[in-house]
Amino acid sequence: MKITEVKAISSAAPQTDTRGNRRNYVYVKITTDEGIVGWGESTCGPLTVASMVDEIGATLVGKDPFRIEQHWQELYHLYHNVRGGVIQMAAISGIEIALWDIKGKAFNCPVWELIGGQMRDRIWTYGRFDGQTPEDCVEHALRETATGLTALKGDPFGHTGLFPSAEAEADSIAKVKAVREAVGPDVELLVECHGRLNPSSAIRFAHAIEETRPYVFEEPVPPQNVDAMAKVADAINIPLSTGERLYTKWQFVELLQKQVVALIQPDICHVGGISELKKVAAMAEAYYVGVQPHNPYGPVNTMAALQVDTGMPNFMIQEGGHGVWFDQVVIGEFPKQTDGYFDVPTAPGIGIEMDEDALLANPPIHVDPPEGYIRAARGMWGSKQETFWG
Repeated sequence: MKITEVKAISSAAPQTDTRGNRRNYVYVKITTDEGIVGWGESTCGPLTVASMVDEIGATLVGKDPFRIEQHWQELYHLYHNVRGGVIQMAAISGIEIALWDIKGKAFNCPVWELIGGQMRDRIWTYGRFDGQTPEDCVEHALRETATGLTALKGDPFGHTGLFPSAEAEADSIAKVKAVREAVGPDVELLVECHGRLNPSSAIRFAHAIEETRPYVFEEPVPPQNVDAMAKVADAINIPLSTGERLYTKWQFVELLQKQVVALIQPDICHVGGISELKKVAAMAEAYYVGVQPHNPYGPVNTMAALQVDTGMPNFMIQEGGHGVWFDQVVIGEFPKQTDGYFDVPTAPGIGIEMDEDALLANPPIHVDPPEGYIRAARGMWGSKQETFWG
């Protein structure tokens, strides 16, 4: 079998998600001379990743799609000065996932069967509790738990900058406490921060919500400074997680060696694909760290992550990843969460086929940054002072 074409397909979501956003996605389609087609995903936001997929993917034409590790290494080392960045890694991830899809289909088995086999019969997942006010958060949380979900994640902070006002801090605390009171003690709450706080603010917030027993406090400070993250970890009694903005095994080394977090959150569409997620998880296992794969993108992201989750010894929980529009771009029915769990995929490859006509019918759109991000950029150093960029 030989690869005949590697191409990126950029497509906008057919409709907005539950947060009112409509974003662009980048999928990878690899065809072979035996008619087997593999699907991957390279979504990272910028459409520039599609050009990278086409450019580096062309080097695989005429080659054996089964030599996945060799192709990964050659693509990673292809260009010296872009090595390890998110655009390159997203492109490699999408290509690598599509190659595994081809291999699974060729052997008529799910990918998890090829990478170690099955360890669990279902895969724990979580919903959301986001909202503008504590009341909104509670309403959202109760909608989710009514479906059987037993874990919820929410970002209560808003885009207020690294140094939030007392009012913003009080609002964030109130949201978490209101949700805990509403859902009771048996629902796990994951609090995410998107790296929006400085260490002192993160510590103060964590102390204020400790009584709500969060399952994890995600990325309380920007992830680039591991020592700053360690300062927070040493001062609070809530487990920390990070990793959605770390790429390849090498970027996880310091974080794990310093034993800063209880969970890591590599994204299979960014970290390097199925094999690399498995390698990063194995590194984390040696440090007794769990894995909670990041997954806010398209349907291929979800299905690829489930393949690794199925046989991962230190898997903890999977970000939900079932967009309201997935059924419009997937051929057949996309797996549903039932009582807080995904079933283990059983179809060959990654388990789904994408509807190329539906993807092409929704070309990429111009996406403006959310107003909250703009406010944060202008007021990064506090809401009561101007910044050097206006």
